Amino acid sequence: MAIASGRGSGQGRCSVLAASGRRPKLSLPYHDLPPNEGRHEPGNHHIFDETTFTASHLAVDRQTNKAVIIDSVLDYDQASGKSSTTSADRVIDYILEHGLALEWILETHVHADHLSAAPYLKEKLGGKIGIGDKVPLIQKTFGDIFNVEQDFSHDGRQFDVLFTDGETFQIGDMDAQVLHTPGHTPACVTYKIGDAAFVGDTLFMPDYGTARCDFPGGDARALYRSIEKILTLPDATRILTCHDYKAPGRDKFAWQSTVAEQRAGNLHIGGDVSEDEFVKMREKRDALLSMPRLILPAVQVNMRAGHFPPPEDNGVSYLKIPVNTL
Repeated sequence: MAIASGRGSGQGRCSVLAASGRRPKLSLPYHDLPPNEGRHEPGNHHIFDETTFTASHLAVDRQTNKAVIIDSVLDYDQASGKSSTTSADRVIDYILEHGLALEWILETHVHADHLSAAPYLKEKLGGKIGIGDKVPLIQKTFGDIFNVEQDFSHDGRQFDVLFTDGETFQIGDMDAQVLHTPGHTPACVTYKIGDAAFVGDTLFMPDYGTARCDFPGGDARALYRSIEKILTLPDATRILTCHDYKAPGRDKFAWQSTVAEQRAGNLHIGGDVSEDEFVKMREKRDALLSMPRLILPAVQVNMRAGHFPPPEDNGVSYLKIPVNTL
């Protein structure tokens, strides 16, 4: 895992503060974005988990040191069924060393490829857990698939805040806005914070393309329209993606592009690709994809805002494996 800021994985070194009784000092690569003269834009730090190819993003209001973490990662070993907090602890160490206050723990959607560390981060640092208000659609669909416990709530109440399309909120003195961007799932959102748009799995780097749409509730036509919505933002808007898999010919992980770069050169939608052309390509491609390695544990946990299912009468929490269902 690496911590970085700005474009690419960054250079330089940062030693994370070690205190008595805490983990040994970590040495993590990072670099800071240059200051934005005359503008109130976020400082961004990026935490990449190579095990799940997930880029978690920390956006900071430089004037108040208030921060938001977007799409955090809880480590999970599928073979043993054990979870750990190494990835989340590195986020915590970074926040504490830099004197930041965590106000928000945000999810762009119910992820299928990694587990969320939201409850752990909230316990350690505070903050509110937020997601888009269409998450009940996911809870209903996958609640049926996993035949969840009778008292499972399908109304999103596991999260502190459910954001509506166009809703605004504050990170310190900095404005943020929520855009409903369905397609990958029906509940995906993009967070527009200053000059950056955190798009989750909607878009990848231009040389890798766009998100799959074959999960229950996914819709390639809706994804095309969501991407068009994102690409109406100003050309210089930074696009921060949640995953990177190093496209052929690229030997470094990357997670930041711009609206202009996506519009001109995205492998799947750049240039003059029509909606029908995109849908045909996306559906053909999706038919060849296997399910994500962690989809079964991830969705069960993430639709509960990062909580495991309640323990059974022996005190153990269990994750289900629906056979021949997905």
